[in-house]
Amino acid sequence: MKEFSYTRPDSAEAAVAAVAQDPDAVYLAGGTNLVDHLKLGITTPGSLVDVSRLALGDVEPTPDGGLRIGATARNSDLAAHPYVRRHFSLLARALLAGASGQIRNVATTAGNLLQRTRCGYFQDPDARCNKRRPGAGCAAQEGWTRYHAVLGTSEHCLAAHPSDMAVALAALDAVVVVQGREGERRVPLTHFHRLPDDRPDLETVLEHGELVTAVEVPPLPYADRSAYRKVRDRASYAFALVSVAAALDVRDGRVAGVRLALGGVGTVPWRASVAEEALVGGPATEEAYREALLAELAQASPREDNAFKIPMARSTAVSVLRQLTQAPPPAGRRDQP
Repeated sequence: MKEFSYTRPDSAEAAVAAVAQDPDAVYLAGGTNLVDHLKLGITTPGSLVDVSRLALGDVEPTPDGGLRIGATARNSDLAAHPYVRRHFSLLARALLAGASGQIRNVATTAGNLLQRTRCGYFQDPDARCNKRRPGAGCAAQEGWTRYHAVLGTSEHCLAAHPSDMAVALAALDAVVVVQGREGERRVPLTHFHRLPDDRPDLETVLEHGELVTAVEVPPLPYADRSAYRKVRDRASYAFALVSVAAALDVRDGRVAGVRLALGGVGTVPWRASVAEEALVGGPATEEAYREALLAELAQASPREDNAFKIPMARSTAVSVLRQLTQAPPPAGRRDQP
């Protein structure tokens, strides 16, 4: 492992200043992704700036019925929070579907969003990978692609975004709060991650030195009627082949509102906006759900090894929407915090 310096600033402003002035510096929080890559020699920063003990770990309901999640809130604490479990249950379920109990106890909210979009070729220092070395080529283009993306791919990268939490937050219209040298800005989560295009090494819209301080989730009255379902090769500690985050509002047999995002199939957490647009105002029927998902997945570019993900994503999403349609409406109105 390459030697590096280590600092632990006492404020977000000091952390931002430390990283912004050093092109070889990176933030360290839970370290569940970064430390692995340090050991493999995939990343070799000159400096680690530890933000894990900054006062950024609170999970707080907002007065309007939304939610503010501190950047260093642990995944296990967020999943167990009573307000999250009651009013944003798809987020709690997505968190519990990710990694393992031990990792969730350490992993942070911001770290989850910022984990590298990766595949086996990225993890292999001897394989060609444009993420590790821009311009090196992508071994996955002619390789084994069972776990790779079918949406948002390019000739430079096929890796599927690995986060479960990010898929749920994409469905919930979450906003990422970012602190930089010039102050604070807010980025919709659906615009936070970048498609690979010709620079797959650039995975988010963050500038060097910018620090994620919180994630804000706006109120969604029908988030009580929501679900997260993950299809994977084994029951735990596995990335999704396909996952679905959905919230559905059905009135008089028609779709009054829907939020839908897909995981395991996209190079970014995939907000299914084409399907949503097709569904709103239409009948809440299995046939309508299937047609909407066909439209969403028409833009997919599968390979031989991962073509199964298209019918799997369609069937899983239709099943989740059917489940939500048949569920009894939540009793009463949402309690205000």
